[in-house]
Amino acid sequence: MREIISALLLLGGAFFTLAASMGILRLPDFFLRVHAITKAGTLGVGMIFLGVAVFFGELAVVTRALATVAFVLVTAPVSSHLIGRAGYLDRVKMWEGTSIDELRELYHLRRKTTEEQRDAEEEA
Repeated sequence: MREIISALLLLGGAFFTLAASMGILRLPDFFLRVHAITKAGTLGVGMIFLGVAVFFGELAVVTRALATVAFVLVTAPVSSHLIGRAGYLDRVKMWEGTSIDELRELYHLRRKTTEEQRDAEEEA
């Protein structure tokens, strides 16, 4: 039974990893690609490591696999956010189908600062 659960987790992880790679190839702009690789890649890696933990069942392997999953779940969204923000501040062109740009009013793109930082500098 453990082998079946492990195989299902590994296949699910492989599917989500494949979906992430297809997202990189098929999506039209930088921001959508970052979104695809983060969401599907994180889920794929998590399922693969959980499948490894279930298959081996040893405390050392389970501990390392769960630590790896926790590390990926904590760091992937943060790194994705920072990469997306860096792309936005460098004025990476958005896809024509993007209808909302909520950051336009927030960032002063010429100086790459937020409005709050700019106001604080002007007051000082």
